[in-house]
Amino acid sequence: MTSEVRILPATAARFDDVAVMVGPKNPGANVCWCLSHRLPAKVHRELQGTERRDAMLELCRRDVAPGVLAYVGDEVVGWAAVAPRAELPVARSRKILPVDDLPVWSIICVRVRPGHRGQGVSHALVGGAAEYARTNGAPAVEAYPVDNRGEKVDLTMAFVGVRSVFEAAGFEMVATTDAVAGGFPRVVVRRTFA
Repeated sequence: MTSEVRILPATAARFDDVAVMVGPKNPGANVCWCLSHRLPAKVHRELQGTERRDAMLELCRRDVAPGVLAYVGDEVVGWAAVAPRAELPVARSRKILPVDDLPVWSIICVRVRPGHRGQGVSHALVGGAAEYARTNGAPAVEAYPVDNRGEKVDLTMAFVGVRSVFEAAGFEMVATTDAVAGGFPRVVVRRTFA
C-alpha cells in the first residue's frame, strides 16, 4: 500500500463521495447505485434514473450507514456495502443459504476506483466494513466472494470480492454455495467477533 487508507461510514454528509463510487456520470442513468443486492428485485427494477440516487441517499441518512468509504488523503478511492443479512435479498437466496441462525451482517459489494487498485484498498475496505459491523452490534460478518484461486476475475463481477482478500482480513470459509460469479464458484466466508 502506497498511502494510508482511512475508512469512514457512508453517511449523508459524505453522499457526494458515495455518488463518486457508485453513481453514474449521467445522474439520470439507470445504474445500480449498489442497490441491486440491497433491495428486492421488483423494487430495484421499478426505480428509474434519479430515484436510484434518492434511494441511496435515504439509506445514507439512516442511523447505520449502508457501507463504508475508503480515502487516501481527501480523495475517496473505495466503497464497501455492509448491512445486516436479514435486510438484504441474500437472506432469501436459494443459492447462498444461511450457515446458521446467527444474525450476521453481510458485505455485498467491494469497489476500488481505477488508479487505486492493487494498493491494498480492498483489504482496508474489507477490514473496515467488518469493524463497522462489529461496532454496530454484529456478532459476525459474512461475505460471498468468488473462489478464484488466484486467477484473474472480470472487473464487472469482481464487486463480490475474492476469497483471498477476505481471508487476509481474518475471515474463514464456512460454506460452499451454488452461486457463481464471473465463472468462479462463490463461497461463504465469515469473521466472528468474540
